[in-house]
Amino acid sequence: MRIAEIFHSIQGEGALTGVPSVFVRTSGCNLRCVWCDTPYASWRPEGPEMTVAAVLAETRRLGARHVVLTGGEPMIARGIHELAAALRADGRHVTIETAATVPPEGIACDLASLSPKLRNSTPDVATEPAWHERHEKSRWQPEVVRAWLGRGEGDYQLKFVVSAPADLAEIEAMLADLGRGVPPEKVFLMPEGTSLEALRARASWLVDVCRDRGYRYAHRLHVELFGNRRGT
Repeated sequence: MRIAEIFHSIQGEGALTGVPSVFVRTSGCNLRCVWCDTPYASWRPEGPEMTVAAVLAETRRLGARHVVLTGGEPMIARGIHELAAALRADGRHVTIETAATVPPEGIACDLASLSPKLRNSTPDVATEPAWHERHEKSRWQPEVVRAWLGRGEGDYQLKFVVSAPADLAEIEAMLADLGRGVPPEKVFLMPEGTSLEALRARASWLVDVCRDRGYRYAHRLHVELFGNRRGT
């Protein structure tokens, strides 16, 4: 599998914010979010090919019990099921950060961090016509999200990247489309942005939305602590 980076940090997003974790970032993605903060794993994928054994050895060297499989889109990486199973057998807690466009198909996963993409993620049709069409067709697949929610093991969270107040109507329509009665405390709303200024500007109204509707505000702690840089 092609690996963009493996590093030891703390989880900056979602229910496990602050937990020391090893991040395995696969390189390659089936979407092209216009605001993507890891273009080296999507728009311009890079990194060496590594065997599952080599990736597992590096996670052991770094040592944290929690391992996060992220991307790009980790679910399209060759050998991802084998890697997840090996990590589980090694006694690790496995989080998979995915856009939920690829079914789980029995993958070992303790926390499914599902981040379906909103319309705000779609590339501009004038500058990226091919990716605009492909991304828009793929970004929201409720049947795949339902498959993740119905795995029968492990936990899940739904994490939405929010750019503007108008996104809330789309999010709530998507939740209704799932027909699963997702508890609001499982829904994380994360401000879009890679700088503290952008995050705080959106937090000024997004926190109120979360308070009033029962959703959880998802701070990007790694941006607060380290800035928008790799390996954090």
